[in-house]
Amino acid sequence: MTAPTPAASPLASVRVRMICAAFVFIAAITLYLSTLAPTVTLVDSGELALAAKTFGVAHPPGFPLYVLLAHAFTWLPIGSVAARVNFASALFAALAAAMLTLVLAEMLLSFDALPFIKDKSKKAERKAKKPSTGIERSADHASRVERWVIAIAPCILAGLLFAFSRTLWAYATITEVYTLNTLLIVVIFFLMFGWRRRILDERVKSSKAIRSGDRASRHDRWLYGAALVFGLAMGVHHISVAVTLPAFAYLVFATEGFGFFASKRLLKAALFAFAGLAVYLCLPLAASARPLMNWGDPRTLERLWWHVTGKQYQTFFEFSPQIIGRQFKVFLTLAGREFGFVWLPLALLMAITGLVAIFKRDRTLFWCFVLVIIFDMTWALNYEIAEDKDAYYLPTFLTLAIAAGYGLAWLLNKLRNPRLPVKVAMSIAIIVALLVPAIAVAGNFDFNNRHSYFIARDYVENILKTMEPKGLLLTDDWQVYSPLLYLREVEGLRKDVVAMDIQQLRRSWYYDYLNTVYPETMTAARGQVDAFLEDLRHWETDAQLYQRDPMLNERINTRFFDMIEVFVTNQIGHAPVYITSNVATSTQGQNHELTEWLRKTFDFVPRGLVFQVINKGSLTEPAEVQLQTRGLNDGSLKFADDDVVKLKVLPVYKVMMTNNGLYLAAHGRHDRAVAAFKEALAIDPNYKPAEQGLNESLRALRKNEAGK
Repeated sequence: MTAPTPAASPLASVRVRMICAAFVFIAAITLYLSTLAPTVTLVDSGELALAAKTFGVAHPPGFPLYVLLAHAFTWLPIGSVAARVNFASALFAALAAAMLTLVLAEMLLSFDALPFIKDKSKKAERKAKKPSTGIERSADHASRVERWVIAIAPCILAGLLFAFSRTLWAYATITEVYTLNTLLIVVIFFLMFGWRRRILDERVKSSKAIRSGDRASRHDRWLYGAALVFGLAMGVHHISVAVTLPAFAYLVFATEGFGFFASKRLLKAALFAFAGLAVYLCLPLAASARPLMNWGDPRTLERLWWHVTGKQYQTFFEFSPQIIGRQFKVFLTLAGREFGFVWLPLALLMAITGLVAIFKRDRTLFWCFVLVIIFDMTWALNYEIAEDKDAYYLPTFLTLAIAAGYGLAWLLNKLRNPRLPVKVAMSIAIIVALLVPAIAVAGNFDFNNRHSYFIARDYVENILKTMEPKGLLLTDDWQVYSPLLYLREVEGLRKDVVAMDIQQLRRSWYYDYLNTVYPETMTAARGQVDAFLEDLRHWETDAQLYQRDPMLNERINTRFFDMIEVFVTNQIGHAPVYITSNVATSTQGQNHELTEWLRKTFDFVPRGLVFQVINKGSLTEPAEVQLQTRGLNDGSLKFADDDVVKLKVLPVYKVMMTNNGLYLAAHGRHDRAVAAFKEALAIDPNYKPAEQGLNESLRALRKNEAGK
């Protein structure tokens, strides 16, 4: 009498897998839409939205695939352009979470084709005698409900956990490239795991040896699909994709051996990858149309190479034990809060449990996951940037979400005990499967809810409302300039204002934009602009030459400041000049010489969130400033300590409100000074300069009242 055939896993049904993915997608997109930012946000969102709208070239590496797809979303007949591109991020993120359920399903199904890892222990021998399924036990004696819960719950948990994770959710509500990048990485995982599973299945089912080439003809379309998607993904954020290559190379080696790398199959896979990389041809095509956003102007092979390789950002990458140690602390903070509350790391514990269980069940997948984490962290720990550092760990976080899903699978296997009632075991499984994602939602909702996020828009509008018509704004604050680019060029806000980014003035491509939007300003300073551009173009080709030659270095700096001096002096004769606070207070770095010259030549008068530059000794009436501060201090939004709002926006508000108060107090307007100091203290109740200024103005008011 033969043994009964184990019942097939419900995951063997494509329909069941798609239902799981659809459930996760609907849950994710519903949450993302309810927390979606309604307009432009900070960091790169404004610049990327402008690039998407104009089908332009974004900052290095250009993100051609992202710009192409985001451009399609700008044609949607709903909301503002910024909201439409924000929606694109939400859609990509929801699809990524849904695809993650399919990745775990492929992984669990592949375990059916694997023998248990040999172990000399008696426990391992007893385990090896059991039927080998993805959950380590046949479903022969399990009820149908039990089998379904065991199969589906881990996949849904993994998908929901990733959907509700801090980082993916954060980028799903704004304009950024990372959700598309993550979606493509997950698709590569799915295709690679699908390729491997089909080869393993065929080896088990076949009664005779099948040559590698025969398997290739049947299943390598999955591998070639992964290679194509890999190439396309390199057209988004290539570093985050490249770090996964060693893991997938190892997966291929462990599945097919060295023979694969000496065969035509490798060449075919490479050709598919290069076909995907061809998306970078969009950059010179877009640049040739001279769009408003044409960062780097990559029309030549040299400039295309500079742009794709991120030449201007390579200074941020430096191998240093100090940097690694500092960044590792940052990573621990990010990982601790990624899936919920730091004090309740249930998801991380499940992920660790899952990795251990995978190690025991399938060493190939274990080392594949480990290699993703190692190479991802090796890159990120040596790259010292601030605003979007969490996004660089997305490959690690998605790996942990998969591991957490398998951690639940391991737990379900342990709960399948004859002494434990099936209903109790399944209830525990369902509770865990829902509780872990629920903790992620509860821990991350307040930080990721951007439904009423007007921070960037208000920041720009608060500055523009204090500027007189045709004023000149010089800024080195990307949190001002990036959303300003979008609001000016896409929504037509205050096109009379001349706004220049001092950092971008050090890039030759930027002058094409300035010549297009501010022709009168640029024509008036043509001599100085051309002189500086002569040096700038040589510096971009050979920066080392200027570092070696002090005379050349001095000349390029002199010409740079001469050009800005002409911008200011030409402007101040017929319209006001304004500078942001970081320009007014720079004491080191590239701009301190500019600040010193401005201070020697002009006086600075606080005007809301900026300073007006006026001639020495000029008298000016203190301006009445009414700032819009939605979300900054009304409790509707919550910011982590490393959020760009806390690091770079709130300090400007409190410092400039205090400066306004001090200026008003110096001119005897203590009643208005009190209001300004109170605004500063509403943002930071512990800000001592504002507190001191408030007390002095209150004393002055009491003294004036007593004098009457």
